[in-house]
Order: sequence, then structure tokens, then C-alpha cells
Amino acid sequence: MTQQPFELPHFYMPHPARLNPHLDEARAHSTAWAREMGMLEGSGVWEQSDLDAHDYGLLCAYTHPDCDGPALSLITDWYVWVFFFDDHFLEKFKRSQDRVAGKAHLDRLPLFMPLDLGAGMPEPENPVEAGLADLWTRTVPAMSADWRRRFAVATEHLLNESLWELSNINEGRIANPVEYIEMRRKVGGAPWSAGLVEYAASEVPASVAESRPLRVLMETFSDAVHLRNDLFSYQREVEDEGELSNGVLVLETFFGCTTQEAADTVNDVLTSRLHQFEHTALTEVPAVALENGLAPAEVAAVAEYAKGLQDWQAGGHEWHMRSSRYMNKGARSGSPWESPSGPGTSAADVGALLTAAGARRVRAHTQVPYPEVGPSIIPEIRMPYPLTLSPALDGSRRHLLEWSHRMGILAEGVWDEDKLASCDLPLCAAGLDPDATQDQLDLASDWLAFGTYGDDYYPLVYGHRRDLAAARLTTARLSACMPLDGEPVPPPANAMERSLIDLWERTTAGMTPEQRRPLRAAVDVMTEAWVWELSNQIQHRVPDPVDYLEMRRATFGSDLTLGLCRAGHGPAVPPDVYRSGPVRSLENAAIDFACLLNDVFSYQKEIQYEGEVHNAVLVVQNFFGIDYPTALPVVQDLMNQRMRQFEHVVAHELPVVYDDFQLSQEARAVMAGYVTDLQNWMAGILNWHRSVPRYTAEYLAGRTHRFLPDRAPAVPVPSAGFRIPGPPAGMVPVLSHG
Repeated sequence: MTQQPFELPHFYMPHPARLNPHLDEARAHSTAWAREMGMLEGSGVWEQSDLDAHDYGLLCAYTHPDCDGPALSLITDWYVWVFFFDDHFLEKFKRSQDRVAGKAHLDRLPLFMPLDLGAGMPEPENPVEAGLADLWTRTVPAMSADWRRRFAVATEHLLNESLWELSNINEGRIANPVEYIEMRRKVGGAPWSAGLVEYAASEVPASVAESRPLRVLMETFSDAVHLRNDLFSYQREVEDEGELSNGVLVLETFFGCTTQEAADTVNDVLTSRLHQFEHTALTEVPAVALENGLAPAEVAAVAEYAKGLQDWQAGGHEWHMRSSRYMNKGARSGSPWESPSGPGTSAADVGALLTAAGARRVRAHTQVPYPEVGPSIIPEIRMPYPLTLSPALDGSRRHLLEWSHRMGILAEGVWDEDKLASCDLPLCAAGLDPDATQDQLDLASDWLAFGTYGDDYYPLVYGHRRDLAAARLTTARLSACMPLDGEPVPPPANAMERSLIDLWERTTAGMTPEQRRPLRAAVDVMTEAWVWELSNQIQHRVPDPVDYLEMRRATFGSDLTLGLCRAGHGPAVPPDVYRSGPVRSLENAAIDFACLLNDVFSYQKEIQYEGEVHNAVLVVQNFFGIDYPTALPVVQDLMNQRMRQFEHVVAHELPVVYDDFQLSQEARAVMAGYVTDLQNWMAGILNWHRSVPRYTAEYLAGRTHRFLPDRAPAVPVPSAGFRIPGPPAGMVPVLSHG
């Protein structure tokens, strides 16, 4: 290799690496297994020397230090297979940029992962298929049906998202940072690795496997694994293979900085993700275990899983330091507990590492509340789509005022008529759905009021009292207000419950229980995200950028918006299309644009008047240690990049999805309508922010922004004869505004 393009940074790694004593057994077994599967001589991909040099036995012995010999051999075989798949895909499809053949290859692989082994498999046609068939047969008998399902999904993501990488190479396109980190989790395979940690350590109970804390453990683990790999593999991937999916390359392109500066920034993000892992493991995981009533053995299983992920981080780093596959000249140990040695090292390195890591961790808790920041500065915002408003706007304004009084929203000390008027939520709804009828726009406006009121209510009422338990109880009660199949609904205790009961009946009256289920899940995601925000508020913790952007989608009510929008278009589009990477990328680009837009407009309101820590501009300020004028252009650029990402997916990626799924003309027309809905959504949200007084300095200066602790929220009773109206058809846009 030529000279290294940058000096590797000093990595934060507080957990020491340990080596499994069964290393030699795993090495010998995996070599024989790879030859038996046809991966070595004659494969056109690897020779024996390649396998020896990469030393996947050493990787697995470092990353799974406590399992027995047979388990380590099986796990090593899995890693031999996944790295062979990656190199095989490179040689056969990436170098030739043959997307059609690559997709045909990937489409067959799920056939070798049946949830029921009795279902059988086709005859393998290449070493990748042969290896997967053998591994699946040897692994799944020891694991539950829930683990099989989750691991199969992670494996399919790992395989199928290789097409995303191939598409980017075909277009010569480098992803933006948000899209990159999101897609890298799937392509990089760390969620898949987390599944094997369960196999080696302890399987996570199904009741909490998909909860937010366990998901965050897996995702922060994934991000750290992938970003570390990007640092070590930059030279091989970018300079040798022409790879565009590398975090260092993404950041140096996005920020226009040097390769060294990009590498240092990637290491900063990597360190932050490890801090997030530790924070979640110590605060959120114990809480979710308590809330779900886990038995002692189940609590121990979760703890073993978390420890297994830590072991993987430490061992993976140590392997990267030693493997010939990567650029590791001059790399320093990630463990601060090891004495540095060699030229140019001293004990000062330990102090410097701990000081830097500690400063970043402490910085997240040092935001001074209620600083004078002045009016929000609104930068230039790219908006290529025209605005159209529903003619039913004035009628919905009158309706929302009456409905808010009837629900009790204006009688609890959080909102009054002036606060409601300052929001002008029907104006937002009228732009989001310009074709809405009067009933449709009324319902949309009511949903917006529910989401925005709840987003204001949680920090004002529960944040002031630091009452996380009451917030969790409220969230659980709100979920009970959304029956799937005629279950009894509790008597409403406050305006939020009364509003949600009303909205749920009007929205879902014509739906089946299965159609209601994802909508209820979407509301649950939003209300649980409000609890996450409250937890950070109580801990006085500014989240890191990756965690913030992902959770912002939830606090904004985005899943609910999209779910109701899809439901309004009917069943012509298969669910797998909506689950595909490009469609999720399209949706997330629109959602992120709207969330970042809201944060730009609400900066003064949230930071100066409400003492908030959940604002993208503040998150960027805190993470990079910069001031408001410096952070704002970063958020502006990211927001405009998300708009360009949306346009890119529409122009280049959706047509490929339509062809891949062989969509009918009807389904293509439905998807075109869905794209238009998202375009209207973004144009309507921008117009709303520019038009309402909610975020202006003049309005904010004349309002009280505190909740009176001695004033308990009122619980009004609906008037006699109150009747819930019938459900209007069509899209119901929902989001909560900061």
C-alpha cells in the first residue's frame, strides 16, 4: 500500500480486549469449512493466503471471548461467510456495476433462511448460498422463533442494502452524513453481529428485544463498529476499491475539509456513540427491565447481552489493529489502561485521552438554561415545490377553536385561546393536504392540535415537577385510549385523553384491527419519544446528533403522518415497497427537512424561553463546541441537503424500486401521489412556520412560558349529548411542533 492518507486518531475504548482460549480450534475449523463450501481455491475471490491474512478466527476470538469452542467455531464460520459475501459481491457485481445480476443473486439468499427448517431449501448454486444454507441449519435450532425472525431480517438488510451501495457507485454519488449513518447500519452488518452476540452470550427476552433502550444499544454499537471500520478501511475501500460508502469520505465531502479533519471528526462521532451506549445501558435499560417486569434470569440475559456488545467493541478494535486487511500503521491502543510504549509515546497520552473523552461527556450536561439568544435567524431555505392551500381553511379555524374548548385543551393552564391562535394549526393542515374536504381538514387540524399540545404539555407539566413516573403513566393511558378491536376505553382523565379518544374513533371507524395496529404503534412511538425528551430534560442532557435526529422524527409524529397518508392511498402498493431502502430514505429526507426547519424557527422559543435541550442547532453547538452563528449554517446545509436527497430519490432511486418490484401502472400512480403528498407536506410546513406568530420574538416576549406548579390541570366533562362525528376519508397529516 502507499503512504497512509491520514494519521489514525487516539480511540476511546474503556473496555479491555480479551482473547478466547479456543482460537486455534476456530481457525482450523473455519479454514476447513471455507474450503468445503468452495470459498477458496477456484472461487475467483479468495485463496488460502487471503483467509490466513484476514484471520477471522482472531476477530471472533477477540469479539466473543467467553463462549465455548464449538460456539466460537460456528460464529467464526458466520464471519468467514459474511466477509466472503462482501468480497464476492465486489468481484462479481460491484466492479462490473452489474445491478441486474446483483439483484438476482440477492433475491435467492432469503430462501436459505426459512424460519421453519422443515420448509426446506433450494439447491445451492454458489459458495455464498452453500455457506448460508449450512450455517442456518446449524444455528437456528438453538434459538427461539423470535430470534430467528430478527436475525433473518438483519441478514436480509445486510444483503439487500448492498444494492444501495452499488447504485451509489453507478451514479458516482456520495451520501450525506445522516443518510450514510442510517444506511451503514444495514450494509455494515453490525445489527447482524448483535444477533450473533445473543447466540454467544444470552438471547434477549422477546418482550424487550424491540424496545427503545435495547434498540439504542444495538444501534450505538452498530454506529461505533462501522465508524471504527471506516477509519481503518479508508485506504483499502476508497483508494483501492473505489468505494463511496465510507464515513471519512462522506464527511470530507460534506464539510469540504481535509481527510485528516474528516477522520478526526469521525472519531469524535464514534466516541459520542460509545458514550450514548454507556448512558443507555446505565439509565434506560434498567428502567425498561423494571417496567416490563423481567424475571431475574431475564435481567441477567439483558446484562450478558450488553456485556457481549462491549466485548465486541473492544475485540473488534484490537482485531483491526492487527489484521492485514486494514490500514493500521501507527495505530495506538484504544484502551487507556494499557501503558503506551514505543517512539513518541508517553504517559501523557493516557491523561489526554481521558481528558478529551471526559470533556465531551461532561459537555452534554453543561448547557446553561434560558440564555439570552435573541431572535431566531432564518437562513435561506431551499423549497422547490409550490404551496397550495385547502379552501376549507377558514371553516377549520372556527372548528378547531370549538373542538379545543370541548376537549378541555384550553382549560388546563398550558394553552389558552391566544396560544391556540398563535399556532394557527389549520393553516398548517391546509398546506399539508390542499385537496382536503372540510371534514378532512377539520380532522387533520384536530390531530395537529393533539400532537402540538402534548409536545408542549409534557415538558411544562411533568418537566417542571421532574415527574418521569407520571409521564410514563400518562403515556400508558394514552395507548389505552386507542382500542384495536372493541376493548373498553378508560374514562378520560385530561384533555389529551379526551382528544385522543375522539380522534381515534373518528379516524379508525372504518378500519380493521390490523389496519389500526400500525397507527396505534405510531402514536405510541410519538408519546414515548416525549418521555425520552423529558428524561433528557430531567438529566439536563443534550443528546448527541445521531440520537437526536432519529428521535426527533418520533417526537415530531412522523410515523403517524406517514401511516395515515399510506392508508389513504389504499392497498395497491405492496408493503415491501414502503419498507424498501429508497422509500424509507425518501420519507426520512422529508421528515428530517421538516424537523430541522422547525428547530431553526423555534431556536429562541425553545432555548431562551423554555430551557429546552432538544434543538438541532443547540445539539450541533454542543457537540462541536461552537457558537450559534457557526452552528446555524451547519443545520441549514443539512436541511437543504435533505431536500436534495429527497429530489435525488424521486429522480433516480424510485424508478429502480418500481422496476425491481414490477409495480403495476396503478401502483406507480399511487406512489406518484404519495410523493406529491410529501412535497405538499414540506411546502405547507415551511409556509406555516413563516406565517404564524408562535416563533416570533414579539410574540414570545409577551407570553408567560412557565407552568404554575400549584395549578392542577383541569378535567372538564364533555357536555351532554356530545356525539363523535363519523370518519371522513383521506389523509390525516399529524405532527407536533416545537
